[in-house]
Amino acid sequence: MTLTQAPPPVVRARAVQIAPLALAQVVGWGVLYYATIVSASRIATDTGWSLTVVTGMFSGGLIVSAVAGIGVGRLLDAQGPRLVMTAGSALGAAGFAFVAVAANPVMFAAGWVVVGTAQSAVLYQAVFTVITRRYGPRRHVPLTVITVAGGLASTVFAPITAGLLSVMGWRQAFGALAVVLAAVTVPVHWFCLEPRWAEPPPHRAQRPHTVVGVLRSRRFWFLQTATVAIVVPLFAVTLTAIPLYEEKHFSFELAALALGLIGAGQIVGRVLLLLLPRGLPPWKPLAVVGVASATFLALLAAVPGPAWVLVVAGVLAGAARGAQTLVQASAVADRWGTASYGAINGVFAAPVTIVAALAPAIGPAVAAAVGSYAGMAALMAGVALVGSALARGS
Repeated sequence: MTLTQAPPPVVRARAVQIAPLALAQVVGWGVLYYATIVSASRIATDTGWSLTVVTGMFSGGLIVSAVAGIGVGRLLDAQGPRLVMTAGSALGAAGFAFVAVAANPVMFAAGWVVVGTAQSAVLYQAVFTVITRRYGPRRHVPLTVITVAGGLASTVFAPITAGLLSVMGWRQAFGALAVVLAAVTVPVHWFCLEPRWAEPPPHRAQRPHTVVGVLRSRRFWFLQTATVAIVVPLFAVTLTAIPLYEEKHFSFELAALALGLIGAGQIVGRVLLLLLPRGLPPWKPLAVVGVASATFLALLAAVPGPAWVLVVAGVLAGAARGAQTLVQASAVADRWGTASYGAINGVFAAPVTIVAALAPAIGPAVAAAVGSYAGMAALMAGVALVGSALARGS
């Protein structure tokens, strides 16, 4: 291509389509995930249900999402993304509206089963399949754009949700958010996604790997174990950062601010990951993230102060967590290609999603067992280091 030639129309169209998909991730994560985190205490107060019940049902929806993602991955490979993700958007809006009118915990739980099913067809795992199948070896920058957008969802929707709760009840707020979800994500997914996957040119055709064949490989289980061993510590420590910081004599307000900065650190980590040279063996980025995770979690455990050092350590741990999301997004394609990415990634991502959903309970449980949140962070740093060592086998 000469300097005077424009990019082919298909390339231009796909570049333009990244922005709407990024917007859909902001709205999808903002409504289907962060809105409930912001509203949980208000829901418990208004309904009289315990906060444990409210957050437990929400976590249950995430586990449903992990399990449903296995089937959704197969559907995406077989049917293409347009119908699957558009239907997921509509189902998510309907399920969220059902949660808003739930009269008892049983109905509330049923609503989260619906929402969890929709999450599997709308959030990261589904859009990772789209980006991987669409861009192939050029997927890294688009994946970064998508995950940065997802990282901004809390920044956008936490204040929006709080603002709605200040002028109306949580049920009305959830109803309004369900409308926003449908109005944005349904048309984006219908108009900006392929109805079917394009066939690769004959010289680039890949021999598709089967899920069964991959599951029989030693490499898959090293990858699975290493990823879980890194994800659990990152989520368990960063999601319980407030009591960890309070244990180190932070005020609640400062601890909450530090937690927000951990979230911002995720975006930094995703951008910095682009600086790793291309062509590395696929296990090396995972091992690097594991070592970084162990280092920064150990700092959070061992450093008594001053406060700014602990805040910086938290931001760096957040950066490692953000980088891990991108490493996970490419893990399957880097090892087994893109032809059956949806099906294989659905199986790979399910345990990771489940442990991430359980992490807010894992952190306090381990802290209670070892006697402190600092002790929990130290133990988790060791687990992340084990994950880094296991990455070599993947």
